[in-house]
Amino acid sequence: MIRNVLLDADDTLFDFHLSEREALAAALRSFGVEPTPQMIRRYSEINGECWKMLEKKQITRADLLVLRYERLFAEFGLMLSPSAVSDRYAEELGKQCHLFEGAESLLRRLSQNRRVYIASNGHRQVQRERIRRAGIGPYLSGIFISQELGADKPERAFFEACFARIPDFRPEETVMVGDSLSSDIAGGRNAGIRTVWYNPGGLVPPPDMAPDAEIHRLCELPALLQAMG
Repeated sequence: MIRNVLLDADDTLFDFHLSEREALAAALRSFGVEPTPQMIRRYSEINGECWKMLEKKQITRADLLVLRYERLFAEFGLMLSPSAVSDRYAEELGKQCHLFEGAESLLRRLSQNRRVYIASNGHRQVQRERIRRAGIGPYLSGIFISQELGADKPERAFFEACFARIPDFRPEETVMVGDSLSSDIAGGRNAGIRTVWYNPGGLVPPPDMAPDAEIHRLCELPALLQAMG
């Protein structure tokens, strides 16, 4: 039986792109810049590229926090402090707690007979504040954040740190659920647990990153876990 469910946060439970747009707009406006749709779209692209670099250990988390703004400001000719805007963005992002439709009911249902954990690479203060504001803490048996554990998904060290904090942990009773093939699925596979890909877009995974199972809607997860044993 699957007793332990590790759930990614951003783009699995939380609508990160909506949160990102609103937080970035608020941060830039606080520095006197009115963001354009093109600017916000480009930031999202740069941010995604920087997170991929972090997963591959090409940059550090500290690098990521300012590099994405350095690149954005260079492209749009903005004379702003990347570190100051980064700090303000984190503050604004912590206020954004847009759960996907069905996320809260999923957590409520899973927590009735399974232990549910959030496993996230997000910023520590941001993620904990968003979880608090969303009111989903009562459904969780724990929150695992890479910044607190000292390792990032997909590193095996991240998952081993999670496992060490799960009572009576057994890998065959544990599953990782998330939207990222390179982070959640590859990481879970390398750590020796089963994986479920949240794939609302119906994409086709490459053979070297194929999950054990996939869902297209969050409401499909309880039945799938039951079938997985």
